[in-house]
Amino acid sequence: MARPLRIEYNGALYHITARGNERNPIYREEWDYQKFLDILAEPPQRYGILIHGYVLMGNHYHLLIETPKGNITKVIHYLNATYTGYFNKKYGRVGHLFQGRYKGLLIEKERYLLSVSRYIHLNPVRAGMSGRPEEYKWSSYPEYIGREKKNKWLTSEWILGQYSREEAKAKRLYKAFVDEGLTLRENPFEDLKAGLILGSEDFMDEIKKKRGLKKHREIPESRRLIRSIKYEDVITVVAKRFKTGEQEIREAGKRDNLARKICLYILRRLTDISNEDIAGHFGIGYTAVSQAASRLKKEMRKNKGLKKIVQEMEEELLSEE
Repeated sequence: MARPLRIEYNGALYHITARGNERNPIYREEWDYQKFLDILAEPPQRYGILIHGYVLMGNHYHLLIETPKGNITKVIHYLNATYTGYFNKKYGRVGHLFQGRYKGLLIEKERYLLSVSRYIHLNPVRAGMSGRPEEYKWSSYPEYIGREKKNKWLTSEWILGQYSREEAKAKRLYKAFVDEGLTLRENPFEDLKAGLILGSEDFMDEIKKKRGLKKHREIPESRRLIRSIKYEDVITVVAKRFKTGEQEIREAGKRDNLARKICLYILRRLTDISNEDIAGHFGIGYTAVSQAASRLKKEMRKNKGLKKIVQEMEEELLSEE
């Protein structure tokens, strides 16, 4: 299994998720949620991190963590290992509780932290677990808007400070911002670059300089960051594989145009091109790009032969020139 790329540096901000093994619940009763929060309260002092938000769902969690000391791996290892030990002892089980490695997406704070915080705070509503975000107990949102007493280890000052220096006013305005999200089909992660970074081109360049990244055969994301794959690169590889031309690939309305489907998927997955720009090449709406990529991803889960074809083309694009 390919190892996820871990980018650590002083001041990095992450959206962290971890799921239960085979998507099984990681919290079985209310005390499990509370125990997880008790453990989560420790890393801010132990590791010097800032927790900007959290949402605990039935079989996974979302965390917004800033690491002034560049130590996210140690933080999540401590959190997951400690909670797994508690859970296994309580329920008389052994082995892994979480599915594989956690997923950590780097976030450009000034540009995306607000939208990502709204996105995670609305998760319980979108999942049908709550009618309103403030009614969901296992989330930092009730603390943000003053419905619940704020945990000392939760850092809400930066997000609320974007609205007002007056605390009561800031809470009202943030609540209005989150309420607005109830009527939007917003997903900030549609702007994800290289599979793990949510930020501008300048932010991408800054990370490359900080890390001095090198390719690693087991870490595909490291190659995505180093090599800037262009629209023309994808078209060339797909056209060669299907022995066709760009016009045929871009042609709309043709049934079972697999080359077109794969092209949209790879452009969405491996390039820094926005959904709007990809859509412009294919004469479709920008939301259709994500939808097409999601459909092909589902097809690949069922069709191993199709998955192999796509992976071979990705490898060609990621290989050295």
